Amino acid sequence: MLSNGALSADLQAWFETPLGAYLLASEQAYFDHEVADVFGFNALQLGLARQDFLRANRMSFHCRLVPLGPDAPGAAQVRSDFHSLPILSNSADLVLLPHVLEFSESPHQVLREVVRILMPEGHVIVSGFNPWSLWGARQTFDRGREQVPWCGQFINLPRLKDWMALLGIEIAAGRMCCYIPPVVNERWIDRLSFLEAAGDRWWPFAGGVYFLHGIKRVQGMRVITPQWRTARAKSKALATIPQRVQDGEEQLAARSRERERNDT
Repeated sequence: MLSNGALSADLQAWFETPLGAYLLASEQAYFDHEVADVFGFNALQLGLARQDFLRANRMSFHCRLVPLGPDAPGAAQVRSDFHSLPILSNSADLVLLPHVLEFSESPHQVLREVVRILMPEGHVIVSGFNPWSLWGARQTFDRGREQVPWCGQFINLPRLKDWMALLGIEIAAGRMCCYIPPVVNERWIDRLSFLEAAGDRWWPFAGGVYFLHGIKRVQGMRVITPQWRTARAKSKALATIPQRVQDGEEQLAARSRERERNDT
């Protein structure tokens, strides 16, 4: 069995093939859209360090990590065991997992570590190969299953959602892409690209790759936000009502004084 570093390097090389490049373009577009409006201070990307999936995010600190191993790509800032991340608990606002779980020996433990380092209300975005698709069928029936990415343990979407729910991650968004068959010829990829729009409409569950965007929820916590409209409404009421009351009191006082004069 290949080491995590070797798997990471082979997966990175596969993304340079025509089919891998086609998928990479879709993944980059999705991550650019999802991370643009996630705010905080610290954002991490685990795996695929040559691709900057955090480029559209505006946090002050970005860090890309790759698994330990002599064959790991050298574009990362940190090398780490994803099953035991060298990151403080409750310190990350955003974590990306592009095709990390299906090539991990213990994907549930990796996800658990991600939840540990996430701050409450922190975001995690996962991409993975869908076993219930034409891509999953190729993994099942193709003789080249020992090659990347077909050697991975594809995780079905309901199972991953269950893991995330058990760890306190609430699903906020998700989608699929790559409805074309996993052909290797670039010409056929171009010819079949029309299936993307049809797949989103007619069989949205059968995309070759899925994305999940989750948020860490902590029981008993509530985000308090300023209520500017209520404050402005109260300030206006306080500015006008006392003035009216004061005018009324002055009128009553004047009438009582006038009655006293008349009585005397």
